[in-house]
Amino acid sequence: MKNIRINIFADGASLNEIFNLNKQKYISGFTTNPSLMLQENIKNYKKFAFKILKRIKHKPISFEVISDNFLEMEKQAREINTWSKNIFIKIPFTNSKGKKSLNLIKKLSNDGLKINVTSVFTYQQVKEVLKVLNKKYDNYISVFAGRIADTGINPSIILEKSVKICKKYNKIKILWASCREVYNIFEAQKIGCHIITVPYSIIKKFKLLGKNLNKYSIETSKEFYIASKKINF
Repeated sequence: MKNIRINIFADGASLNEIFNLNKQKYISGFTTNPSLMLQENIKNYKKFAFKILKRIKHKPISFEVISDNFLEMEKQAREINTWSKNIFIKIPFTNSKGKKSLNLIKKLSNDGLKINVTSVFTYQQVKEVLKVLNKKYDNYISVFAGRIADTGINPSIILEKSVKICKKYNKIKILWASCREVYNIFEAQKIGCHIITVPYSIIKKFKLLGKNLNKYSIETSKEFYIASKKINF
């Protein structure tokens, strides 16, 4: 981990994983979202959040609003903000109907709430968000690099331009979201991203960092050979 300088935020909703990872020095913060919470069968958002906040009081953690209505989003954001001082409020760039959240982001940001603008996919969207965020307060812009890459587009180009445009604002951090592989950490670090969110499935692969490739080649062949014994030729 000595070659990793970018801030790593663990992304997930498993309480056991969150608490275990909180013990690791290389984990600088946490993020979660409704989809991940659904996978963990979370039934009570507030109860889930308070269990985490009881033990994680200083590292930044992002919780997302769950409404599609902007008035309700605002109400939820303001309540979530009261739960702890280390919370960032995740607001999607648009709601499910494609209506931009910029007015809400501007209002909450001007009121001093720490915003994590999520589901950002284009450089144009980054520029639009940057226009409305209050530069006096800490804010994140989460660019969904993994999902962008799924479309066959190189996300590094978008993120590198985003990092450059934000350089003069010390409080605005560009976050590489939806990490797909360990190598994404080094890609994000190379172009100057401040943060990368990494799911538990990828964090578990950190043990492979620096592994000798010749040794790994032999281990892989052994793995296939053992599997082949169970298959009739």
